[in-house]
Amino acid sequence: MKRIPPAVVRFGQLAFIIGAAIATYFGVQWSLGGERVVSALPEYSTRTGEPCGACHVNPGGGGPRTLRGLLWGARGRPEAIPDLPGLMIAPGVTDGLELYDIACAGCHGYSGEGLFAIDLAGREISRTAARTFIRRGIIDLGMPAFGDQLTEEQLESLSTFVADLGEGLVLTNEYPLLPAQFICVPVYPYTCEGD
Repeated sequence: MKRIPPAVVRFGQLAFIIGAAIATYFGVQWSLGGERVVSALPEYSTRTGEPCGACHVNPGGGGPRTLRGLLWGARGRPEAIPDLPGLMIAPGVTDGLELYDIACAGCHGYSGEGLFAIDLAGREISRTAARTFIRRGIIDLGMPAFGDQLTEEQLESLSTFVADLGEGLVLTNEYPLLPAQFICVPVYPYTCEGD
């Protein structure tokens, strides 16, 4: 009886594994009814005419969804994202830094350094331009409009903050911290006692 060389045996085993993988793939595709159409976020954005930031807190799609995005998803992702007139982003908040942290920092960065959106630090954006961009959005760049979600006072405070940030007049990466309230006295093994 003639012996088969080990290289041929390994090649045959490899060919069998690859063939089984291909057969499994096509078998699963056939059982699911053939080719499936999948829509990713940019396709939804193009289809609905809204930037990704309308549904997501950050336009990269990661992170929590906005209320509009949750409502849109619950309705089966129709052709239009629902408007939520009168829904305020930050009821009662009038501080520019706090409004920026709530509405802008998720995309533009906490210091205006730019994350998913352009950097604002050093851009020298006028207060009027900032106000217009915040109110109307910049759809082509993926920035949603916040027009009716901010009061006039909030819009003024936020646009002033953004203009100051662009001119380098604001330091947003330094936050005053309260003194520590918890004092830990380590006790062996791995417990902590104290106030």
